[in-house]
Amino acid sequence: MIFVTVGSQKFPFDRLIRKVDQLVREGIIEDEVFIQTGTSQYIPTCPHRAFCGQEQFAELMETCDILITHGGAGTMVDGVKLGKKVVAVPRLARYGEHVDDHQLELTARLHEMNLLCACPDVEQLPEALRDLSSRRFESFHSNTEAFLTSLDSYIRSL
Repeated sequence: MIFVTVGSQKFPFDRLIRKVDQLVREGIIEDEVFIQTGTSQYIPTCPHRAFCGQEQFAELMETCDILITHGGAGTMVDGVKLGKKVVAVPRLARYGEHVDDHQLELTARLHEMNLLCACPDVEQLPEALRDLSSRRFESFHSNTEAFLTSLDSYIRSL
């Protein structure tokens, strides 16, 4: 199952939803798809909901094989932590999807780290999905524990 989420931003992300819906209609995506559409205006033909409650969102994240998401740090990292194959399509300012292009930079960095597949151009989504079958991503390792240990050592030395 493919779970598509565009997050809870006040900005729509019709460009991504329209592309996924097109790929489903054309039979390029054959998997079951569920789309969380947010504030987007485009209404997809596949199952969708504007916003999911926490439980439904967690269940979709848990049960999906592939996560197609906007470039929000929280959703991307959650997908990677769950071991999902993540395709991240950044929201872009020029389309009115965000205030700037920070998602482009973040998705590119996580792609370089081989944690996910960045898809900076929604037109490249079919290729990104096709490449997932042969990709082996790195596991996510948080450095939070090391940071806290270092901070604790520093504070104790004061």
